[in-house]
Amino acid sequence: MRFIGYSTGAIALGDFSRALALLSPYNFQAVELSALRIDEVGPLLSALPNLKLERYKYISFHAPNAFREDEEEHLVALLSQLPTAWPIVLHPDAIYRVSRWASLASRLAIENMDRRKNTGRSVSELKQVFDVLPQARMCFDLGHARQVDPSMIGAYQLLKAFGDRIVQLHVSEVDTLNRHDVISLAAEMAFFQVRQFVPKGAAVILESRVQEKDINREAEKVISLLDGNSKSEETRIDRFSSQPVNY
Repeated sequence: MRFIGYSTGAIALGDFSRALALLSPYNFQAVELSALRIDEVGPLLSALPNLKLERYKYISFHAPNAFREDEEEHLVALLSQLPTAWPIVLHPDAIYRVSRWASLASRLAIENMDRRKNTGRSVSELKQVFDVLPQARMCFDLGHARQVDPSMIGAYQLLKAFGDRIVQLHVSEVDTLNRHDVISLAAEMAFFQVRQFVPKGAAVILESRVQEKDINREAEKVISLLDGNSKSEETRIDRFSSQPVNY
């Protein structure tokens, strides 16, 4: 089975403690700790020793998606404190000076962008990033790729060009206002078209902003579409269920 889980930002934006509590009743093997605003990084780092993360086989950290140039060097220093095994998801358009990120290059997972951005959307744009950060890996966002090119040809091209770099997927619906949402049937069918090109070893991180009651259902939907299986609704909503885990 693939390692699958949620971004804490999708479950409880800006509140990682609440997100982890809401995820605790489920048998997810992966989690992304999200700090999308720079003022969220310090509190999350301070809390790490007290977070119960032993259950997760894959953990990543989403760096802020925007910050000032005079904050970049300090941010890199903060991110350097993270466990070295954790991929650090980074938006390519957030980078000011590539040289500042050189020390973290092998730990970075560069994410392909949505259509509002002016870089990081296509193979040619991402190649420019990987040319200057050759050790970096990739976080492939299926929702972003579909929004940029609904035909999914762009998604196929990204998967073929950078498949060997992809360590993690982001999966959700991305609407016309660039918001992450529950995956629609249309998005599910689009993702299904490229499922065979998705690296089997890549962790799956859901960014769908689901209600608590739908956490399990959305995860089952994603696993079924990626694995190409047709599951009954009863089976799909039971796979990750478990008794609440008491920490």
